[in-house]
Amino acid sequence: MLLRNFVLIEKSKSDKLKKMISNTQAFMLLFLMLGPFKILGPFVHITKNADPSLSRKLALNAILFSIIALVLAAFLGENILKNYGIPVPILALSAGIILFLVALLGILTQFISTEKPEVNPGPPTMAEALHPLTFPTIVTPYGIAAVIVLIALRTELNDKLIIVAIVVGIMVLNLVVMLFAKSVFKTLAVVLALLGAILGVIQVALGANIIYNSFKALLAS
Repeated sequence: MLLRNFVLIEKSKSDKLKKMISNTQAFMLLFLMLGPFKILGPFVHITKNADPSLSRKLALNAILFSIIALVLAAFLGENILKNYGIPVPILALSAGIILFLVALLGILTQFISTEKPEVNPGPPTMAEALHPLTFPTIVTPYGIAAVIVLIALRTELNDKLIIVAIVVGIMVLNLVVMLFAKSVFKTLAVVLALLGAILGVIQVALGANIIYNSFKALLAS
């Protein structure tokens, strides 16, 4: 009987978590923080003087490093959070604040000039796949924080694996964008900039909604 009650309580917690930050919301959050919006320009710049073979190797290595880093950070971070015994609504609130602030920063920086003086560097080295391509271009500090919180919010292994699958899927999309970056840069840059501006507003609203739901859960507890 006690075991049955425990299972029911855990299931109830899991259902509440999914309502607080659904898998769809998690995908949107991670897509905006780890997706191709901020990768295209830097990758084209880094591989400006690289041949196609070197560009592909850089892209593949960077994505491999990114997946390993994010998965390790997620599960190590989750264990650290568990040791501190942080309540679930606080974790959800943290995710909402991260999402809201990053979205707001992204919207505000659209009005700041990012023009840099022209330089003509030599071909990139494979070391650049780790830095600056993996860190901090693809794997951002706030992206790591979001993955850690989302993994920690999931109580069931299957739900955790869904977050991992979302992260891997986004990394695969990043790889595809990088592989075709040079040939479609001008067109894709405009499309991603426009889409990023639209989704930025949605991201602000999504972050605010998660914050609101987290406060409701805290007040109800």
